[in-house]
Amino acid sequence: MPFCFRPFLKSLALALCLLSPSTLFAADSTWWKHAVIYEIYPRSFQDSNGDGMGDLNGITSRLDYLQTLGIDAIWIAPMYPSPQVDFGYDISDYESVDPQYGSLKDFDHLQAEAAKHHIRLVLDMVLNHTSDKHKWFVESASSRANPKADWYVWNDGVPASTAGITPLQKRYAHTGPNGEVVPPNNWESYFGGSAWEWVPARGQFYYHKFYKQQPDLNWRNPTVEQAMFAAMRFWLDRGVAGFRLDAVPTLYEDTQLRNEGETGGNNKQGDPNLDDSKTNNLPEVHDVMKRMRAMVAKYPGDRVLIGETYLPNTAELDKWYGGEAHDELHLPMDMLIGFSAGGPLKAPYFRRTISEVETQVHGSQPLLVFDNHDNPRSWDRFGDPAHKLETAKTVATILLTTPATALMYYGQELGMTTATPTRVEDVKDPIGITGWPNEKGRDGERTPMQWTAADSTAGFSTNSKTWLPVPPNYLTVNVAAESAQPGSLLNWYKRLISLRRTNAALREGGITMLENENQNVLAYVRAGVAPVVVAMNMSGEPQTIHITMPGGGAITHTRTLASDATVAEPTKSGEVVLPPYASWIAEVVQ
Repeated sequence: MPFCFRPFLKSLALALCLLSPSTLFAADSTWWKHAVIYEIYPRSFQDSNGDGMGDLNGITSRLDYLQTLGIDAIWIAPMYPSPQVDFGYDISDYESVDPQYGSLKDFDHLQAEAAKHHIRLVLDMVLNHTSDKHKWFVESASSRANPKADWYVWNDGVPASTAGITPLQKRYAHTGPNGEVVPPNNWESYFGGSAWEWVPARGQFYYHKFYKQQPDLNWRNPTVEQAMFAAMRFWLDRGVAGFRLDAVPTLYEDTQLRNEGETGGNNKQGDPNLDDSKTNNLPEVHDVMKRMRAMVAKYPGDRVLIGETYLPNTAELDKWYGGEAHDELHLPMDMLIGFSAGGPLKAPYFRRTISEVETQVHGSQPLLVFDNHDNPRSWDRFGDPAHKLETAKTVATILLTTPATALMYYGQELGMTTATPTRVEDVKDPIGITGWPNEKGRDGERTPMQWTAADSTAGFSTNSKTWLPVPPNYLTVNVAAESAQPGSLLNWYKRLISLRRTNAALREGGITMLENENQNVLAYVRAGVAPVVVAMNMSGEPQTIHITMPGGGAITHTRTLASDATVAEPTKSGEVVLPPYASWIAEVVQ
């Protein structure tokens, strides 16, 4: 937090906060510190060749739209060659493009055209595992004596007669060189069943945190790190702006292979719930992040490392920045704010978690995210069904008016909904197939982008049979329709992104929370020559709030910059009435 907001300097705060932002906050031109990053699931964004699946040339064809929206960078989910068991997160070649998405030539064209639109490319880099069809694993699995025998996590298992064997281990018994063996511990795959898979050619089990077709790399072998860093340099040399690192906390496992603790009950796959303490967020991963940061730092242009970091608290998040040293990830994702609240929007929760990331990460840049390809859409998670549009506008306001880098997911700006399959035979996501009906998979948040109501594929493809069906609401929820509606969610996003880019306080200013005891309103001030007040009513009743400068003193004159409801000028005491579910952004007029 900027020093002007400390309580013991209240008498000085008002004067300081009226100074130029450059006086209080060093202007930092590092692109990713001010960026709006937009995740594209490539098979779902735009089909250019009529096969019913999105591709790189499809993305290129939509760059005008992304520039108009105000996007600074796009993160492309895996586009590498893959058997597509996990839709690209099972990579068989890190240095090429899957033919279903195009070619390296198409990628280079996309990057060149994106640059003309002032948009950078960030690639998904899957470091934890490869496909079982990757040449490295094929060689590793062939014998215990081959050059890559130790590139993955292998184990002989333990005798089936060993005391304490769990029912899950017993289900995976195999005959080994010395008799019947079972997996060495109770570790589970995230997608169901044991995390250990038997390979007869080696007479051993290999470990897989995710699908069995995604064997985990052995990061304790230095040659693995060298090979993965070389794959990253391949793309850095090609000019990409950085990487989003998939499942990066899972790189290391407990060397003693100790059982994980059972936490009670069963998960959606029917297996016991475990605490993942031996397979997730182990300390060794931070040394890898330091070396990766140093490698990336050798490239010009402020290349960025973004982490998929589901963590239990802000203290753990700070470690992924490198703490005070700032020598690990540039932008670990803060999943606490956007994914951990649960249920309806709760002002006290957002006030606490936003304050934590602003004050407890040693001044590092926060990265907020509310939507991605693995979770139901945010307004389906947070929203009262009768007020989904208002909920979506509130999410956008938090995302784009706090002092954080913003990460969006395609269709978020439209209010695309989670279209979960209703029949198991319609499910494409393997986790939904194996977990049905308790786990219905992630197809619902991956449906094709909705561009227009002109045809049954919403402008996504010329092929009427798209890889996932287009939801029926495409008739009203689409780019063309919302572009023409001043009060649409799309135009709300455009307005907020424009303000974020052009307003000095929203771009550079510090943040001070207001209405700290209010259970229904999230409000704060962004500092600058003309401070900006942001207030959101998260309830269905009007809320009266009092807006003040951080050092005290009522704010009595404002100029509304954006609002989805009519909000009257503050009274002489700084009193403002927010209509139900209203979001209001206003500049303080001196």
